[in-house]
Amino acid sequence: MPIHPVLLCALWWNCQVSVLSYHNDLARTGQNLNETLLTPASVNSGQFGRLFSYPVDGQVYTQPLYLPGVIVPGQGIHNIVFVATEHDSVYAFDADNALAAPLWRVSFLNPAQGITTASAADLACGSITPEVGITATPVIDQATGTLYVVAMTEETSSGNYVHRLHALDVATGAEKSGSPVEIQASVPGTGNGSTIVPFEPWLYKERAGLLLLNGVVYTAWSSQCDSGNYHGWIIGYDTKTLQQEAVFADTPNWEAGSFWQAGAAPAADANGNIYVVSANGTFDANLGGSDLGESILKLSTVKGLAVADYFTPYNADALSDKDLDLGSSGALLLPDAAGSAAHPHLLVSGSKSGAVYLVDRDRLGHFQEQGDSQIVQSLDGAVGPLFGVPVYFNNTVYFSAAHDQVKAFSIHAGLLSTAPVSSSSSTFAMLGTVPSISANGAADGILWTIDPAGQLHAYDAADLSHQLYQGSAGTSIKFSTPTIANGNVYVGTTNSLVVFGLQDPTPASVVAVVSADGFQPGPVAPGALVAVFGSNLAPRPMPASGLPWPKVLEDTSVFINGVAAPLLYVSPTQINAQCPYGTEPGQATVTVVAGGRVLPPIELTVGSGVPIK
Repeated sequence: MPIHPVLLCALWWNCQVSVLSYHNDLARTGQNLNETLLTPASVNSGQFGRLFSYPVDGQVYTQPLYLPGVIVPGQGIHNIVFVATEHDSVYAFDADNALAAPLWRVSFLNPAQGITTASAADLACGSITPEVGITATPVIDQATGTLYVVAMTEETSSGNYVHRLHALDVATGAEKSGSPVEIQASVPGTGNGSTIVPFEPWLYKERAGLLLLNGVVYTAWSSQCDSGNYHGWIIGYDTKTLQQEAVFADTPNWEAGSFWQAGAAPAADANGNIYVVSANGTFDANLGGSDLGESILKLSTVKGLAVADYFTPYNADALSDKDLDLGSSGALLLPDAAGSAAHPHLLVSGSKSGAVYLVDRDRLGHFQEQGDSQIVQSLDGAVGPLFGVPVYFNNTVYFSAAHDQVKAFSIHAGLLSTAPVSSSSSTFAMLGTVPSISANGAADGILWTIDPAGQLHAYDAADLSHQLYQGSAGTSIKFSTPTIANGNVYVGTTNSLVVFGLQDPTPASVVAVVSADGFQPGPVAPGALVAVFGSNLAPRPMPASGLPWPKVLEDTSVFINGVAAPLLYVSPTQINAQCPYGTEPGQATVTVVAGGRVLPPIELTVGSGVPIK
């Protein structure tokens, strides 16, 4: 019987990195520290470039997500990259091979029943145009094989806008039990002219990425072009039941205070606290009120959602009045090693004003009218207007602000350098960029980013003046964030997923799988030996050292109907393996994994006889 897709890696797989949520981890560092193929030497060698692309039906505002070793029914095992679009579709693509069609695709639209994407014209908001569907980066629960995604629809039959949280099976795209659930909420407050503030769907889009924390998936909400009497919301749902678990609004007694963060998801620490940055809105917490616009918030999740601490800049009113949102950047949580004895737990954020704030997560500092001296550090005008969360690597924080270069600020004794230690030669206009980092532990760091002209840039993270690569993805999306996994870089555009990677002059391939007894095409009995023929299947000839036969040999594996086959021998051109006992008679799917790459599957006929001894 095939094992569950999400158990494949844990049981047999020579595990590759997974990218399960926005910016790779709960701290939103944006770093993949398990990248061994992409190095400054290999990317700079002329072997790196655009490999292939997949067309999609709408704009890709979400960051692509990556999950290795998924068993797709009837299609074998695949490393999958997931993409969601503003046309309310979710795609699962083979991450390594340019297949003619997606492994699966689901759409949340039904035009025949009047269910369409939300029209930007109808919403009177052109920040995302012409349609609003899926904007926030989904999140994957690897333990259960579930992808959570929020879709907005316009349902003309009722004249309503609806947001729904969907829980999809990563292997098939099928809705899981209880899915979808409609987003509805309310909180006590006077901010809507009565004693209750309702969540009104037409006012909001789910802009910030989803957060999965301790069995709850959290959604964060921003306005449609600051229209109407809106507020900043965070709404959480139990991952097992999809029942609503928590609701929080940051300006319940007045207005505004969206959570948008240029697409960055809320961050979380090891103690289960959530960190979000509210945009322009009312603030009166210093006077005993409940409104916390223009603030960095620490939310406890012990009982629902409650404010545990906050920081608000001294000039919050001016920032709000001039639309210089603090909330244009998300919260980046630094590792303890970057802190000091006095301030071991640090957080970095910024604003449209170009200010950078370094705060102590244990004592955020609240509000101080005379200035921001109560926080660890503030750097006014250190960067250009900041849209999107910065990234962290090797005691360095990297910013890519509007009308500015990519800048690296080092951290020493818990403080940022007051001037950048390196910067790119290129200056990025418009809204700047949102970078990501790949590295092999602390070595071979590369900063990747997509500019407003649709160019993918790679810089040596140790010296940003050294550009390693620049190449076109075709088009760009504001706040687009590249995903780096297993030697490839995945970029969403206005109508496609573009895949960059190393040009392999001798790619691995499988040409035949036969019975090892006489090399006949089959059928083979469960327990019998099979031979797989191809090219570059393993780096060198290697027999198994003895019983029990291994299931991974020289970074090579064979799966038959999703079950790992014991290996007797591997070489560049041949693999000898045992058909697992219990394999059902009929056509079986054989998948070879070589060097972490999942090769296109091939079929084998399995009989019901007893294997020849």
